[in-house]
Amino acid sequence: MNATIGRWQGAGLMATTLLGTGVFILPQITVEVAGFGALFAWAALTICIIPVTLVFGKLSSIFPHAAGPAYFVEKAFGRTMGRTIGLIFLLVVPLGAPAAILMTFQFVDALFSVSGWAKLGLELLVIVGLYFFGKQGLQVSAKVQFALTLTVISIVVLLFGSSTVNSEQFVSLSHHDDAQLSLILVASGIAFWSFLGVEAMTHLADDFKQPEKDMLPAMMIGVALVGIIYVACTLLLLLVPTDHSVAMIGIFDQLLGGYGAQVIGILGISSGLATVNVYSASAARLTRSFSQEQILPRYFDKVNERGVPERALTVILIVMAVVLFLSFVTEQQLEHLISWTNGVFVIIYMMAMLSAIKLLNCKYLPWIILGCGFCLGMAIALGANMTYAMLMTAAAAPVLWWQKHYLRKKQVSVEQQG
Repeated sequence: MNATIGRWQGAGLMATTLLGTGVFILPQITVEVAGFGALFAWAALTICIIPVTLVFGKLSSIFPHAAGPAYFVEKAFGRTMGRTIGLIFLLVVPLGAPAAILMTFQFVDALFSVSGWAKLGLELLVIVGLYFFGKQGLQVSAKVQFALTLTVISIVVLLFGSSTVNSEQFVSLSHHDDAQLSLILVASGIAFWSFLGVEAMTHLADDFKQPEKDMLPAMMIGVALVGIIYVACTLLLLLVPTDHSVAMIGIFDQLLGGYGAQVIGILGISSGLATVNVYSASAARLTRSFSQEQILPRYFDKVNERGVPERALTVILIVMAVVLFLSFVTEQQLEHLISWTNGVFVIIYMMAMLSAIKLLNCKYLPWIILGCGFCLGMAIALGANMTYAMLMTAAAAPVLWWQKHYLRKKQVSVEQQG
C-alpha cells in the first residue's frame, strides 16, 4: 500500500469521518428524544469515547494492519474470532453506508425537492461518484476532508459568535424540562452513530507514513474536535428554537440572516459523502486482507497503480447500491438501519477492548476497563437493537470455524499426497 497520510491529514480524516452525516442532524434527533438531557448525553459520550479511541490508536500504531480490529482480535483470541469480527464489519458496512447516504440526502432535500425514483437515481449516482473518487486513493480525500473539518468548526464558532449581536434569539435552558436518565440513555444510543469511525481509521494504518508516531495523535485530535462540535451544536439547538425541518439550517438563518440551506446543506452533503468514502476504503482494504488469507477469493487481492484494492471497492459499492434499492422498495426506516449498525459496532468495539488486555502493556489496563464499560453501557442503551448484531455474530463464527478446519484438512491431504 502507498503510505501518504500524515498526522494532520489523519486528524482531518478522523474528524470528518465522525462528523460525517450526523454533524447537523444527530444533535437535532437527540434533542427531540431527550430535550435538555441530550446535552448530558453528548458530553458523557464524548468523555467516554476517549478511552476507546486511545486503545484503538495504540493498537493500530503497534499493529498496523488493513484488517484493523479483526487483526487485533485474531492476535489475541485466534483466527476464528478475528475473522468473525472482520466478517461482521464487512457485512455491516453495506448496511451502514447506505444509511449514511440516506441521512445525507436530508440535506439534498433542503436544497431542492427530490423524491421517489428520481431520489433513488441520485443516490445510485452518488455510488458511481464514490467509485471514481475512491480508486484515486486516500491522499486527496484526506486533504479535502481536513478542509471540510476546518470549515465545519468555523461555522459553529461563527454561529456562537453571532450571539453577541443576536442575543434576543436565545432562550434560557431553564425553559426545557428536566433531564431524564432513561431518555438520556436512548439519546446516547442514537448519538453513538456519530462515533462510528474510530475503528475505521485502524484499517487505514498502512496508509500513514509513520503509523507508530501519527496514528494515536491523529485519532485523539479528531475525536476531541468532534466531541466539542457535537456538544456545541446541541447547545445551539437548545438555545435557539426553530421550526425548520433541519434545525441547524433554521438556526443559521436566524443568527446570520439567511443562506442556511446553501451553507449547511452543502457542508452536510460533503461531510456525509466523505464518511461513506472512508468506510468504503476501509471495507475494501479489509476485503483484500481476507483475500490474502484465503477467507475470500484471490480475485480481491489485486490493487491498482495507486495501491487501491479496486476490485474489492467495486463489489462493496455494488452491494451498497443493492441495499439502497431494497431499502427504497421495502420502505425501510432509516432508524432501523442506524440501530442495527450501532449494535454490530458495539460488539466490534468490545472485542477490540478485550484483545487489548492481552496485546498492550498493563499500564493501559485502566483505559481498557473504561472502554469495556463504555461498550456495556451502549449495549444497554441499544437494548433489543443488539439482537441483529448478536445473531449475525452467532451465524458467522461457526461458518468461519468450519472453513478454517476444512482448509487445514485440505492442506494436510495435499501434503500427504505429495
